[in-house]
Amino acid sequence: MILNILSWASVLEAVFFLFPALVAVIYGEQVLWIYLFCAFLCAALGLLLRLLRPRENTMYAKEGFFAVALCWILFSALGAVPFVLTKEIPNYVNALFETVSGFTTTGASILSRVEDLSHASLFWRSFTHWVGGMGILVFILAILPGKGNGSNVHLMRAESPGYSVSKLVPKIRQTALILYAIYFGMTLAEILLLIICKMPVFDAITLSLGTAGTGGFGVRSDSIASYTALQQNIITVFMILFGVNFNFYYLMIIRKFRSAFGISEVKVYLVIIVAAIALITWDINALFPSLGDALHHAAFQVGSIITTTGFATTDFNLWPSFSKTILVVLMFIGACAGSTGGGIKVSRIMLLVKGIKNELAVSAHPRSVRKVKMDGHSLSPEIIRSVNSYFALYIIIFAFSLLIVSLNEMDLTTNFTAVAATLNNIGPGLAVVGPTGNFADFSVVSKLVLIFDMLAGRLELLPILMLFIPPSWKR
Repeated sequence: MILNILSWASVLEAVFFLFPALVAVIYGEQVLWIYLFCAFLCAALGLLLRLLRPRENTMYAKEGFFAVALCWILFSALGAVPFVLTKEIPNYVNALFETVSGFTTTGASILSRVEDLSHASLFWRSFTHWVGGMGILVFILAILPGKGNGSNVHLMRAESPGYSVSKLVPKIRQTALILYAIYFGMTLAEILLLIICKMPVFDAITLSLGTAGTGGFGVRSDSIASYTALQQNIITVFMILFGVNFNFYYLMIIRKFRSAFGISEVKVYLVIIVAAIALITWDINALFPSLGDALHHAAFQVGSIITTTGFATTDFNLWPSFSKTILVVLMFIGACAGSTGGGIKVSRIMLLVKGIKNELAVSAHPRSVRKVKMDGHSLSPEIIRSVNSYFALYIIIFAFSLLIVSLNEMDLTTNFTAVAATLNNIGPGLAVVGPTGNFADFSVVSKLVLIFDMLAGRLELLPILMLFIPPSWKR
């Protein structure tokens, strides 16, 4: 059954390879034949796996975790092949790092000059963000017939970001279609606005794909710095919008405005953004010609970091320590659950604070009975337990990764923020891996650890970790 899902994923990636092939046709690039070959390779693998018919179609939680983890690994492994064949990234580990960074919407790169890539490869890098932003399996559930039975909620739960996933409508396939309709509509709106503001069409498309997936791959080495202030402001707004829980947009569409604006996570998310922009603007005001310029760059970087997009308009590595500390804190907080953003998620932070407050109250009044609530609903002990387990696993993975990466003997700021940037799917960190740097100088072992972190962070830890637990391999 898992191999059957992998077959659909492989065929789907074959279709996706046709898009950069079309770009190669438009720009008359020879890499066309390489992308067509990769499409053929994926299609052949998918059809071969289709020969293995599943005995049953019921999907349980364990199978959901395994299917999601293996799909993302397969997608990344195959998605790296064009970079190697075109010799634009000849080293496969580097190509895999770049591709995993794309699909997990991290935006961390090993490239020093992205302008050296073909238009087809630049498009493929940005398109991986768009595919990974909403999720590979969510896309399969949305478009393929017969893949929307009730048990497949385990696939969506294993892939979607957040502490819990609920269906917007009774059927999973309809939920997936609604999510992708909102996703596509917002992406198209950003593309049109950027084109109206006189951004080149290719740049508008690729940057919008990166913004929608909150990824961060640009088509210029200076990221977003060389575009106009108006174009940067549009990207700022859409980065923040894509970091909002998509349930908010669904409720708005069906005109349940009170329910939409009653989502406490969205309100806390916006409050954090406003507070961070105000503090950083005050701190960096002296570095810019005017208060307006300081506000502009502060808003862009706050929106970029908290949504884990990773675009940059300036080298914030040169900002005062206070501003950089705020940005590092935002790296860990992340965006809302149910968005395309990464990080720990605002909802988990809220639940952690509520849990601590509840424990303090119970300690003071041992006989009292208190429940943790979110948006007026009491949360089950299972949700609280899962959030606490997530934090414990997060700390263990972060510490273990930092320990291995530190063998490169780079400075602590570089190592710490490199792990934070990959595990939280952000992209740039500080020092060597800052907005003007890259991850090329890390060893092969460190890159493999960071690749694991990117996948673990995007899939909320558990699906990837399940692959390393032998008891879960049993039927």
